[in-house]
Amino acid sequence: MPFLLKDLGGNLAGAPYHAGMALLKRHDFRSERDSFLTERLRRAGFVILGRTNTPELGLSPTTEPAAHGPTRSPWDTAHSPGGSSGGASAAVASGMVPAAHASDGGGSIRIPASHAGLVGLKPSRGRISFGPELGDRWNGFSAELVVTRTIRDTAGILDVVHGPAPGDPYFALPPQRPYRESAAADPGRLRIGLLDHGPRGIEIDAECTAAAQASADALRSLGHEVVESHPDALEDPEIAWAVATVISCNTARALDAWGEKLGVTVTADDVEPMTWALAEIGRSMSSSQFLRGIELVHRLSRRMAAWWESGFDVLLTPTCGEPPPLLGRLDPQEGNPLAGFAGAAIFAVFTSPFNASGQPAMSVPVHWTPDGLPVGAQLVGAANREDVLLSVGAQLEQALPWANRRPPIHA
Repeated sequence: MPFLLKDLGGNLAGAPYHAGMALLKRHDFRSERDSFLTERLRRAGFVILGRTNTPELGLSPTTEPAAHGPTRSPWDTAHSPGGSSGGASAAVASGMVPAAHASDGGGSIRIPASHAGLVGLKPSRGRISFGPELGDRWNGFSAELVVTRTIRDTAGILDVVHGPAPGDPYFALPPQRPYRESAAADPGRLRIGLLDHGPRGIEIDAECTAAAQASADALRSLGHEVVESHPDALEDPEIAWAVATVISCNTARALDAWGEKLGVTVTADDVEPMTWALAEIGRSMSSSQFLRGIELVHRLSRRMAAWWESGFDVLLTPTCGEPPPLLGRLDPQEGNPLAGFAGAAIFAVFTSPFNASGQPAMSVPVHWTPDGLPVGAQLVGAANREDVLLSVGAQLEQALPWANRRPPIHA
Protein backbone atom coordinates (compact mmCIF):
# COMPACT_ATOMS: atom_id res chain seq x y z
CA MET A 1 0.00 0.00 0.00
CA PRO A 2 1.41 3.44 -0.87
CA PHE A 3 1.81 5.50 2.28
CA LEU A 4 3.09 8.88 3.47
CA LEU A 5 4.78 9.81 6.74
CA LYS A 6 4.09 13.08 8.49
CA ASP A 7 7.12 15.35 8.81
CA LEU A 8 6.89 14.96 12.58
CA GLY A 9 7.55 11.57 14.14
CA GLY A 10 7.57 8.40 12.07
CA ASN A 11 11.34 8.56 11.53
CA LEU A 12 12.68 6.97 8.33
CA ALA A 13 16.39 6.16 8.25
CA GLY A 14 18.34 8.41 5.88
CA ALA A 15 15.31 10.46 4.85
CA PRO A 16 14.98 14.22 5.37
CA TYR A 17 13.17 15.20 8.56
CA HIS A 18 12.23 18.83 9.21
CA ALA A 19 9.40 18.82 11.80
CA GLY A 20 8.03 21.80 9.88
CA MET A 21 11.18 23.81 10.76
CA ALA A 22 13.13 25.92 8.30
CA LEU A 23 16.12 25.40 10.64
CA LEU A 24 16.18 21.64 10.02
CA LYS A 25 15.59 22.18 6.32
CA ARG A 26 18.65 24.44 6.10
CA HIS A 27 20.74 21.84 7.90
CA ASP A 28 19.37 19.02 5.70
CA PHE A 29 18.68 17.01 8.85
CA ARG A 30 18.06 13.29 8.27
CA SER A 31 16.85 10.56 10.60
CA GLU A 32 19.49 8.10 11.77
CA ARG A 33 17.13 5.11 11.97
CA ASP A 34 13.54 4.02 11.60
CA SER A 35 11.14 4.53 14.46
CA PHE A 36 9.40 1.42 15.78
CA LEU A 37 6.20 2.68 14.14
CA THR A 38 7.92 2.91 10.76
CA GLU A 39 9.40 -0.56 11.17
CA ARG A 40 5.97 -2.03 11.84
CA LEU A 41 4.43 -0.24 8.87
CA ARG A 42 7.15 -1.47 6.52
CA ARG A 43 6.86 -5.04 7.80
CA ALA A 44 3.12 -4.89 7.10
CA GLY A 45 3.78 -4.00 3.45
CA PHE A 46 3.37 -0.23 3.40
CA VAL A 47 5.48 1.47 0.74
CA ILE A 48 6.60 4.85 2.04
CA LEU A 49 6.66 7.41 -0.76
CA GLY A 50 7.56 10.60 1.15
CA ARG A 51 6.58 13.03 3.87
CA THR A 52 3.62 15.35 4.39
CA ASN A 53 3.61 18.98 5.42
CA THR A 54 3.14 20.03 9.04
CA PRO A 55 3.26 23.33 10.96
CA GLU A 56 6.47 24.04 12.86
CA LEU A 57 6.75 21.47 15.67
CA GLY A 58 3.07 20.63 15.15
CA LEU A 59 1.95 23.68 17.12
CA SER A 60 -1.00 24.85 15.00
CA PRO A 61 -4.37 23.47 13.85
CA THR A 62 -3.59 24.78 10.37
CA THR A 63 -0.66 23.73 8.19
CA GLU A 64 1.18 26.80 6.94
CA PRO A 65 4.85 26.52 7.93
CA ALA A 66 7.38 29.08 6.73
CA ALA A 67 9.63 26.13 5.80
CA HIS A 68 7.35 24.68 3.12
CA GLY A 69 4.39 27.02 2.66
CA PRO A 70 0.68 26.35 3.11
CA THR A 71 -1.18 23.11 2.48
CA ARG A 72 -4.57 23.71 0.86
CA SER A 73 -7.81 21.82 1.27
CA PRO A 74 -8.97 19.81 -1.75
CA TRP A 75 -12.52 20.79 -0.76
CA ASP A 76 -11.74 24.51 -1.21
CA THR A 77 -8.17 25.69 -1.79
CA ALA A 78 -8.79 28.95 0.08
CA HIS A 79 -9.26 26.91 3.27
CA SER A 80 -6.98 24.85 5.49
CA PRO A 81 -7.18 21.04 5.65
CA GLY A 82 -6.33 21.35 9.32
CA GLY A 83 -3.23 20.71 11.37
CA SER A 84 -0.93 19.65 12.50
CA SER A 85 -1.44 16.61 10.24
CA GLY A 86 -2.76 18.84 7.45
CA GLY A 87 -0.47 17.49 4.76
CA ALA A 88 -1.64 13.97 5.60
CA SER A 89 -5.33 14.90 5.50
CA ALA A 90 -4.97 16.76 2.18
CA ALA A 91 -3.12 13.80 0.65
CA VAL A 92 -5.73 11.23 1.71
CA ALA A 93 -8.77 13.41 0.95
CA SER A 94 -7.46 14.21 -2.54
CA GLY A 95 -6.81 10.55 -3.32
CA MET A 96 -3.00 10.61 -3.42
CA VAL A 97 -2.85 7.70 -0.96
CA PRO A 98 -5.49 5.67 0.90
CA ALA A 99 -3.96 6.39 4.32
CA ALA A 100 -1.23 8.55 5.82
CA HIS A 101 0.62 8.79 9.11
CA ALA A 102 -0.66 11.43 11.55
CA SER A 103 -0.01 12.45 15.14
CA ASP A 104 -2.06 14.23 17.78
CA GLY A 105 -0.92 16.26 20.79
CA GLY A 106 -3.97 18.52 21.08
CA GLY A 107 -6.21 17.38 18.24
CA SER A 108 -3.79 17.05 15.35
CA ILE A 109 -5.27 13.81 13.99
CA ARG A 110 -8.90 14.67 14.70
CA ILE A 111 -8.91 18.32 13.59
CA PRO A 112 -7.53 17.61 10.09
CA ALA A 113 -9.80 14.58 9.81
CA SER A 114 -12.75 16.86 10.54
CA HIS A 115 -11.56 19.56 8.13
CA ALA A 116 -10.85 17.09 5.30
CA GLY A 117 -13.78 14.68 5.57
CA LEU A 118 -11.81 11.72 6.94
CA VAL A 119 -11.69 9.26 9.82
CA GLY A 120 -9.11 10.17 12.44
CA LEU A 121 -8.56 8.09 15.57
CA LYS A 122 -6.28 9.29 18.37
CA PRO A 123 -5.48 6.07 20.23
CA SER A 124 -5.10 5.63 23.96
CA ARG A 125 -1.97 6.86 25.68
CA GLY A 126 0.76 4.24 25.28
CA ARG A 127 -1.07 2.31 22.56
CA ILE A 128 1.67 2.99 19.97
CA SER A 129 5.34 3.21 20.89
CA PHE A 130 7.40 6.37 20.32
CA GLY A 131 10.61 4.31 20.45
CA PRO A 132 13.43 3.98 20.11
CA GLU A 133 14.24 7.69 20.38
CA LEU A 134 11.50 8.82 22.78
CA GLY A 135 9.49 7.42 25.67
CA ASP A 136 6.60 9.78 25.06
CA ARG A 137 5.90 13.23 23.64
CA TRP A 138 4.39 16.25 25.39
CA ASN A 139 4.26 14.36 28.70
CA GLY A 140 1.85 11.78 27.32
CA PHE A 141 -0.42 14.18 25.44
CA SER A 142 0.74 13.02 22.01
CA ALA A 143 -0.23 9.86 20.12
CA GLU A 144 0.35 8.58 16.59
CA LEU A 145 -1.75 6.69 14.05
CA VAL A 146 -3.25 7.64 10.66
CA VAL A 147 -6.01 9.42 8.78
CA THR A 148 -8.07 7.28 6.40
CA ARG A 149 -11.40 7.24 4.57
CA THR A 150 -12.97 4.34 6.45
CA ILE A 151 -13.30 2.81 9.89
CA ARG A 152 -12.13 -0.54 8.47
CA ASP A 153 -8.85 0.94 7.22
CA THR A 154 -8.19 2.72 10.51
CA ALA A 155 -8.85 -0.49 12.46
CA GLY A 156 -6.66 -2.58 10.15
CA ILE A 157 -3.70 -0.22 10.44
CA LEU A 158 -4.08 0.00 14.21
CA ASP A 159 -3.85 -3.80 14.30
CA VAL A 160 -0.38 -3.78 12.74
CA VAL A 161 1.19 -0.88 14.64
CA HIS A 162 -0.12 -1.12 18.22
CA GLY A 163 1.61 -2.73 21.15
CA PRO A 164 4.54 -2.03 23.46
CA ALA A 165 8.19 -2.06 22.47
CA PRO A 166 11.30 -2.65 24.60
CA GLY A 167 12.01 0.25 26.93
CA ASP A 168 8.62 1.95 26.74
CA PRO A 169 7.93 3.80 30.03
CA TYR A 170 4.28 2.65 29.98
CA PHE A 171 1.81 1.07 27.58
CA ALA A 172 -1.93 0.64 27.07
CA LEU A 173 -3.81 -2.53 27.95
CA PRO A 174 -3.93 -4.92 24.98
CA PRO A 175 -7.24 -5.39 23.13
CA GLN A 176 -9.23 -8.56 23.66
CA ARG A 177 -9.47 -9.19 19.90
CA PRO A 178 -8.16 -7.64 16.66
CA TYR A 179 -9.48 -4.17 16.00
CA ARG A 180 -10.73 -5.21 12.56
CA GLU A 181 -13.02 -7.69 14.33
CA SER A 182 -14.24 -5.00 16.72
CA ALA A 183 -15.02 -2.67 13.82
CA ALA A 184 -17.19 -5.39 12.26
CA ALA A 185 -18.97 -6.32 15.51
CA ASP A 186 -22.25 -5.06 16.91
CA PRO A 187 -21.46 -2.93 20.00
CA GLY A 188 -24.81 -3.64 21.59
CA ARG A 189 -26.95 -0.86 23.01
CA LEU A 190 -24.67 1.90 24.30
CA ARG A 191 -25.30 4.78 26.66
CA ILE A 192 -23.93 7.88 24.96
CA GLY A 193 -23.55 11.35 26.43
CA LEU A 194 -24.05 14.32 24.10
CA LEU A 195 -22.27 17.66 24.37
CA ASP A 196 -23.38 19.75 21.38
CA HIS A 197 -22.38 23.19 22.69
CA GLY A 198 -19.13 24.74 23.81
CA PRO A 199 -17.97 24.00 27.36
CA ARG A 200 -17.12 26.85 29.73
CA GLY A 201 -19.53 29.15 27.86
CA ILE A 202 -17.45 29.10 24.66
CA GLU A 203 -19.56 29.87 21.59
CA ILE A 204 -19.17 27.47 18.68
CA ASP A 205 -20.35 27.54 15.07
CA ALA A 206 -23.84 26.20 14.34
CA GLU A 207 -22.42 23.86 11.68
CA CYS A 208 -20.36 22.10 14.34
CA THR A 209 -23.41 21.73 16.57
CA ALA A 210 -25.25 20.31 13.56
CA ALA A 211 -22.57 17.64 13.10
CA ALA A 212 -23.00 16.42 16.67
CA GLN A 213 -26.79 16.53 16.45
CA ALA A 214 -26.84 14.59 13.17
CA SER A 215 -24.68 11.93 14.78
CA ALA A 216 -26.92 11.83 17.86
CA ASP A 217 -30.02 11.36 15.69
CA ALA A 218 -28.34 8.54 13.77
CA LEU A 219 -27.20 6.82 16.95
CA ARG A 220 -30.69 6.99 18.42
CA SER A 221 -32.08 5.45 15.23
CA LEU A 222 -29.56 2.62 15.69
CA GLY A 223 -31.02 1.86 19.11
CA HIS A 224 -28.53 3.60 21.38
CA GLU A 225 -29.51 5.72 24.35
CA VAL A 226 -28.27 9.29 23.76
CA VAL A 227 -28.70 11.80 26.58
CA GLU A 228 -27.36 15.28 27.15
CA SER A 229 -24.52 14.75 29.57
CA HIS A 230 -20.75 15.25 29.72
CA PRO A 231 -17.91 15.13 32.27
CA ASP A 232 -17.97 18.16 34.55
CA ALA A 233 -14.18 18.30 34.21
CA LEU A 234 -14.70 19.84 30.77
CA GLU A 235 -16.12 22.93 32.49
CA ASP A 236 -12.99 23.44 34.61
CA PRO A 237 -11.33 26.73 33.59
CA GLU A 238 -7.91 25.42 34.66
CA ILE A 239 -7.87 22.94 31.75
CA ALA A 240 -6.62 25.61 29.37
CA TRP A 241 -3.82 26.69 31.73
CA ALA A 242 -2.63 23.15 32.31
CA VAL A 243 -2.59 22.32 28.59
CA ALA A 244 -0.78 25.56 27.70
CA THR A 245 1.79 24.89 30.44
CA VAL A 246 2.65 21.43 29.11
CA ILE A 247 2.83 22.66 25.50
CA SER A 248 4.98 25.72 26.23
CA CYS A 249 7.46 23.83 28.42
CA ASN A 250 7.78 21.09 25.82
CA THR A 251 8.31 23.69 23.09
CA ALA A 252 11.19 25.18 25.05
CA ARG A 253 12.73 21.73 25.46
CA ALA A 254 12.23 20.93 21.77
CA LEU A 255 14.27 23.95 20.71
CA ASP A 256 17.02 23.05 23.15
CA ALA A 257 16.98 19.43 21.96
CA TRP A 258 17.24 20.40 18.29
CA GLY A 259 20.09 22.77 19.14
CA GLU A 260 21.91 19.88 20.83
CA LYS A 261 21.43 17.60 17.81
CA LEU A 262 22.56 20.23 15.33
CA GLY A 263 25.37 21.62 17.47
CA VAL A 264 23.96 25.15 17.39
CA THR A 265 22.21 27.59 19.69
CA VAL A 266 18.66 28.08 18.42
CA THR A 267 17.64 31.74 18.42
CA ALA A 268 14.49 33.70 17.64
CA ASP A 269 15.76 34.13 14.07
CA ASP A 270 15.73 30.35 13.55
CA VAL A 271 12.04 29.70 14.26
CA GLU A 272 8.65 31.24 13.66
CA PRO A 273 7.46 34.00 16.04
CA MET A 274 4.77 31.88 17.70
CA THR A 275 7.20 29.04 18.34
CA TRP A 276 9.71 31.36 19.96
CA ALA A 277 7.02 33.08 22.07
CA LEU A 278 5.73 29.73 23.37
CA ALA A 279 9.27 28.59 24.16
CA GLU A 280 9.90 31.82 26.08
CA ILE A 281 6.78 31.19 28.16
CA GLY A 282 8.03 27.68 28.86
CA ARG A 283 11.44 28.97 29.91
CA SER A 284 9.83 31.48 32.24
CA MET A 285 8.01 28.79 34.21
CA SER A 286 9.48 27.26 37.32
CA SER A 287 9.74 23.53 37.84
CA SER A 288 7.05 23.90 40.51
CA GLN A 289 4.66 25.57 38.04
CA PHE A 290 5.29 22.86 35.48
CA LEU A 291 4.62 20.11 38.03
CA ARG A 292 1.45 21.89 39.11
CA GLY A 293 0.31 21.68 35.48
CA ILE A 294 0.96 17.94 35.45
CA GLU A 295 -0.93 17.54 38.73
CA LEU A 296 -3.91 19.39 37.23
CA VAL A 297 -3.80 17.10 34.21
CA HIS A 298 -3.83 14.03 36.45
CA ARG A 299 -6.78 15.35 38.46
CA LEU A 300 -8.59 16.08 35.21
CA SER A 301 -8.01 12.49 34.10
CA ARG A 302 -9.52 11.09 37.32
CA ARG A 303 -12.59 13.29 36.93
CA MET A 304 -12.98 12.32 33.28
CA ALA A 305 -12.79 8.64 34.13
CA ALA A 306 -15.46 9.04 36.82
CA TRP A 307 -18.02 10.08 34.20
CA TRP A 308 -17.45 6.92 32.15
CA GLU A 309 -17.50 4.85 35.34
CA SER A 310 -20.91 6.37 36.19
CA GLY A 311 -22.49 4.37 33.37
CA PHE A 312 -21.58 5.95 30.04
CA ASP A 313 -19.88 4.17 27.14
CA VAL A 314 -19.15 7.05 24.76
CA LEU A 315 -19.14 10.85 24.74
CA LEU A 316 -20.31 12.53 21.51
CA THR A 317 -19.20 16.10 20.71
CA PRO A 318 -18.38 18.22 17.68
CA THR A 319 -14.75 17.68 16.73
CA CYS A 320 -14.02 21.41 16.39
CA GLY A 321 -15.73 24.63 17.39
CA GLU A 322 -15.55 26.04 13.85
CA PRO A 323 -15.50 24.65 10.30
CA PRO A 324 -12.23 24.69 8.27
CA PRO A 325 -10.67 28.17 8.49
CA LEU A 326 -9.38 30.31 5.66
CA LEU A 327 -5.63 30.10 5.16
CA GLY A 328 -3.91 32.94 6.98
CA ARG A 329 -6.57 33.08 9.69
CA LEU A 330 -4.07 32.13 12.42
CA ASP A 331 -1.06 34.11 11.19
CA PRO A 332 0.90 36.03 13.86
CA GLN A 333 -0.16 39.64 14.29
CA GLU A 334 2.16 42.62 14.56
CA GLY A 335 3.20 42.83 18.19
CA ASN A 336 1.26 39.67 19.11
CA PRO A 337 3.10 36.50 18.07
CA LEU A 338 0.71 34.37 20.14
CA ALA A 339 -2.41 35.49 18.26
CA GLY A 340 -2.43 32.23 16.30
CA PHE A 341 -2.08 30.13 19.44
CA ALA A 342 -4.99 31.96 21.08
CA GLY A 343 -7.04 31.63 17.89
CA ALA A 344 -6.33 27.91 17.78
CA ALA A 345 -8.29 27.32 20.99
CA ILE A 346 -11.68 27.18 19.26
CA PHE A 347 -10.48 24.31 17.07
CA ALA A 348 -9.09 22.28 19.98
CA VAL A 349 -11.73 23.01 22.62
CA PHE A 350 -13.26 19.52 22.27
CA THR A 351 -10.06 17.63 21.41
CA SER A 352 -7.26 18.72 23.75
CA PRO A 353 -8.89 17.58 27.03
CA PHE A 354 -8.60 13.99 25.82
CA ASN A 355 -4.93 14.40 25.03
CA ALA A 356 -4.59 15.40 28.67
CA SER A 357 -6.64 12.43 29.89
CA GLY A 358 -5.06 9.98 27.45
CA GLN A 359 -8.38 8.52 26.32
CA PRO A 360 -9.08 7.32 22.77
CA ALA A 361 -11.08 9.76 20.65
CA MET A 362 -12.10 9.65 17.00
CA SER A 363 -13.42 12.17 14.48
CA VAL A 364 -15.85 10.93 11.84
CA PRO A 365 -17.04 12.96 8.82
CA VAL A 366 -20.80 13.25 9.25
CA HIS A 367 -21.70 16.74 8.01
CA TRP A 368 -20.91 19.25 5.25
CA THR A 369 -21.58 22.98 5.31
CA PRO A 370 -23.73 24.62 2.58
CA ASP A 371 -20.43 25.67 0.97
CA GLY A 372 -19.28 22.05 0.81
CA LEU A 373 -16.75 22.04 3.65
CA PRO A 374 -16.59 18.91 5.83
CA VAL A 375 -17.36 19.03 9.54
CA GLY A 376 -16.68 16.10 11.87
CA ALA A 377 -18.18 14.75 15.07
CA GLN A 378 -16.01 13.31 17.82
CA LEU A 379 -16.57 10.02 19.67
CA VAL A 380 -14.64 9.62 22.94
CA GLY A 381 -14.24 6.32 24.75
CA ALA A 382 -13.05 5.19 28.14
CA ALA A 383 -9.35 4.47 28.49
CA ASN A 384 -8.22 1.54 26.31
CA ARG A 385 -11.60 1.21 24.57
CA GLU A 386 -10.74 1.93 20.95
CA ASP A 387 -12.77 -1.20 20.19
CA VAL A 388 -15.99 0.51 21.26
CA LEU A 389 -15.25 3.61 19.16
CA LEU A 390 -14.49 1.55 16.06
CA SER A 391 -17.62 -0.54 16.48
CA VAL A 392 -20.02 2.39 16.93
CA GLY A 393 -18.09 4.38 14.30
CA ALA A 394 -18.71 1.62 11.79
CA GLN A 395 -22.42 1.85 12.55
CA LEU A 396 -22.36 5.59 11.92
CA GLU A 397 -20.51 5.00 8.66
CA GLN A 398 -23.40 2.81 7.51
CA ALA A 399 -26.04 5.26 8.69
CA LEU A 400 -24.32 8.39 7.33
CA PRO A 401 -22.16 7.11 4.44
CA TRP A 402 -19.08 9.22 3.76
CA ALA A 403 -16.43 7.01 2.16
CA ASN A 404 -17.49 7.73 -1.44
CA ARG A 405 -17.71 11.51 -1.11
CA ARG A 406 -14.99 13.20 -3.11
CA PRO A 407 -13.70 16.78 -2.98
CA PRO A 408 -13.58 18.93 -6.13
CA ILE A 409 -9.82 18.29 -6.37
CA HIS A 410 -9.22 14.57 -6.48
CA ALA A 411 -6.70 12.26 -8.09
